Formats: sequence, structure tokens, C-alpha cells
Amino acid sequence: MSGVVVHLPRGGRGTDGDERCADAVTLRLGPGEVARFGRGSPDTPVELRLSDAAISRLAGEIRVTDDHWQLTNHSGTHSYLVENPEGAGEYLRVPPRRVGAPVPFEFARVVLPTRGELPVAFQVFAPDHLYLDPGVMGGPWGSRTVTAYSLDETATYFLVLVALCEPRLRDQSRVAVPTTPQIVDRLRGHAGCAALTARAVSSHIDYLAEEKLRIDGREPGKGDRRNGKREEIVGLALRFGLVQEEHLALLPPATGTGGRGGNAAR
Repeated sequence: MSGVVVHLPRGGRGTDGDERCADAVTLRLGPGEVARFGRGSPDTPVELRLSDAAISRLAGEIRVTDDHWQLTNHSGTHSYLVENPEGAGEYLRVPPRRVGAPVPFEFARVVLPTRGELPVAFQVFAPDHLYLDPGVMGGPWGSRTVTAYSLDETATYFLVLVALCEPRLRDQSRVAVPTTPQIVDRLRGHAGCAALTARAVSSHIDYLAEEKLRIDGREPGKGDRRNGKREEIVGLALRFGLVQEEHLALLPPATGTGGRGGNAAR
């Protein structure tokens, strides 16, 4: 299990947010670790500071276990929502004073009510979900194995991965890996990606590299080049067959401006 990533986007703290502290915040938690969130105070420190007056000083906490994460609601009056942005409207409600509610979503959006027009929300990328090897389904438990790279083909991050790999899958050549703006443009026609932003794509790429595929973007000989991480993602995904030609059907039809999907991504 590779842990949890908690991301509070820039400007997402609430209506009372201090612009000096409005930058995005990303926390990485391992098994057994806890991150508290709320308005905070000198006597009530929190790792994720939210700045709306309707949010408690200590509003809640996220606790990471071996294979999922839990949400505790310290509010005595407000329920919190945990949404699945990649599902069909699934969500769960965590009522006031609920301790350790398990969250099943691999990618979740935690929403807190506020006194403003918009709620405060932050994102949580769950622990690496494991899947049994289909070749041994039905056998004794002692003989079962799990996949080395656990990928959910219905998730947005997998669409991003397919878009990254598309040029090489179509051309079978060492063409340039698509940039973040090119991926945004390539996925815009997908029903679930109409509102996808460059920042979100970058977050999905980081999640693929650091949590799913466990690479650091510093391939020997490439130093810290900006595109090194994307190239390593594509190289690993294609070498191990994590993305294949059949997955190209998940992408929206290529637009006429760029010809084939591979050319459009160059």
C-alpha cells in the first residue's frame, strides 16, 4: 500500500481565506498517519487549514489504514459529503460526531458546508487498490496473487495514461510524449472530462508516477527534465502492457484538426 495523497486546491480554503496562505497544499500520508483539518488555532493545530467561519477549529481528520482511509467528523452540527467524482453521482454522508467512517472510493472529494455560496472541498487519492490475479480466481487463498500495478480502467487517471501513450501506440515510434495542455485538449470530448483542467491533469500524472507506477521522474541520463516523468510513465506502461491498443477505444474520437490521435498529440 503506497499511502494517501490529500490535495487542497489553490483558493479552496473558504470565504475567509488569507491570500498569503491560499496556495495549494498537498499532504502525503502513510499507513497509521493522521491529518487533521479545520480552521485551527494556536491551541488546535491542523495539517489542512480551512478558513470559513462555519467550519470548526477542529472539523475532522483523515486516518490511513493498510488498504483504505477513514474520515472522522468532529462537528456537532454539520454532516460532510464524500463524493466520487469519477462515478455516477455516488457519495456518502458522514454525520456529525461520526468516528472512522471508511471511504471506499479510490478518488474522493470531501465537501464541507460553509456560510458562503460555495462549499469548501479537498481531494483525496486513496491507498493503492489491489486486485486479484484473474488467472487464479476460484483457487485456494494461499495460491492467490495480486497485480504489481493496480490500475482502475474506469478512472480518469487511466484516461490520462492512455492519452499519454496514444502517439506511440498509433505510430509505433519514439514520438514526443504529449504535454499537459495537449492531454486536456485530447480528452475534452470525453463525457467525463469536459471540465478537466491542466492542474487536474498534472495531479493525475503525479498520482500515476508516485502512487500507481512508483517512479520518480529521474531516469538515469535524463536528470530532472520536466518531461522525464511523463516519458518514464509511458515507457513503463508500454513495456509491461498496462496500456494496449484496445484501450485507445476509451478515448474520444480524434478531432479533424490534428488528424490521427497520434499526430494531434505531437
